[in-house]
Amino acid sequence: MESLPGHGSCFVCGNTNPHSIGIIWQKNPSGRIESAFVFNIHQQGPPGFVHGGASAAVMDEAMGVAIWQAGYRAATVHLELDYRKPIPIGEEIRIEGWLFSEEIDSVTARGIIYLSDGIIAVEARAKYVNAPHLFKSFPLPSKTSVIDSPSIPHQ
Repeated sequence: MESLPGHGSCFVCGNTNPHSIGIIWQKNPSGRIESAFVFNIHQQGPPGFVHGGASAAVMDEAMGVAIWQAGYRAATVHLELDYRKPIPIGEEIRIEGWLFSEEIDSVTARGIIYLSDGIIAVEARAKYVNAPHLFKSFPLPSKTSVIDSPSIPHQ
């Protein structure tokens, strides 16, 4: 697996943000984004369990990194989550995100958080649209795709 760099001051994976959740992403040979991670008391919602917003942020980031690695500079416009099981604080979980489909004006990604026993805790789906203006300090992808076309209006 290939370890990916942190994203500066990112809330989820920023290596320069002292308040970051601290996830380190890896890209597996199939292109999926993965991480093994332990949520701590700072991400607590119900006593002893992870806040749904913390798992939503992690899912959005995993899927966003997956589309970024596929060459897109896009932003989330729709995020859906299915919470299947509560995530205990202090339990190692596994996170996956991947590019699911490419449309004329958007891409879709999917993601899953697995508990330590392999049970699915959270499933996610998200839609992303062209937003290179949000990533001006990062180079544009080398691939040209429909979503990167300048004829598509910025959302």
